[in-house]
Amino acid sequence: MCGIVGLFLKDKALEPKLGSMLTDMLVTMTDRGPDSAGIAIYGSDKDSKVKLTIQSDDPDADFSTLEKDLENTTGAQVSMSVKDTHAVLEISHTRIDDIKSALGELRPNIRTMSTGDIIEIYKEVGLPKDVAERFDVASMSGTHGIGHTRMATESAITTMGAHPFSTGSDQCLVHNGSLSNHNSLRRKLKREGMTFETENDTEVGAAYLSYKMQNGSNLGEALESSLEDLDGFFTFVVGTKDGFGVVRDPIACKPAVMAETDQYVAFGSEYRALVNLPGIEDAKVWEPEPATVYFWSH
Repeated sequence: MCGIVGLFLKDKALEPKLGSMLTDMLVTMTDRGPDSAGIAIYGSDKDSKVKLTIQSDDPDADFSTLEKDLENTTGAQVSMSVKDTHAVLEISHTRIDDIKSALGELRPNIRTMSTGDIIEIYKEVGLPKDVAERFDVASMSGTHGIGHTRMATESAITTMGAHPFSTGSDQCLVHNGSLSNHNSLRRKLKREGMTFETENDTEVGAAYLSYKMQNGSNLGEALESSLEDLDGFFTFVVGTKDGFGVVRDPIACKPAVMAETDQYVAFGSEYRALVNLPGIEDAKVWEPEPATVYFWSH
């Protein structure tokens, strides 16, 4: 049992409030998963830079001279902002591979949370309220975002086992359920060049969608394919650079509810995650149908 929330904004006036709205939604889902929590925020695309969000269990040591060390090693200009155990590096698109290679050599214990033009992912072990406060998520602005609070069933309670999982540029996935064919699918995806950092079944789901989109599918098509290729019980909420998608497996035993107004589209594992959203009393509210793909894009 896990808790999922998602918010896709249509009204630009709400963008400065995205972080606070998502935080409130996620905290409401705490009792669905107290083990770990995470949020992906899709912010603004600026200065043709790529964002690399990283995590360290020893941030004081790993981050103290990292910006200068990367610049000295690669000659690339690096801008770094630190938030607790995470940091966001902003780099030229042409130097991202050099930075990733140098990062692996200089700080081998640092883990990558996400890469992309606008995505930032923050996740840690702990209650949603505590995780959100550590990273000051409530102050973040953006166009859309998704969040997850986890009750671990398939793997250990660790930062890397927390959701969201990001396996492609500006892509991420949160999941409630269990994939029964994740081991065989992981082997197939590895043969196609996909890489994995955990044994978590959700990372396999994320990598599957990334693989499909890297080979020409749009988000909706990738989600449609998942209904044929993934076995088990699942509710997925997916983020891409310009989109937000939802799909439930054909049995749809995991709870889900959606709401839409002229200002936003929202998802929650339970309706109580949506009750504080503006205008919710006038929203179209429905339960997503089994084996049906829903997606929106800017």
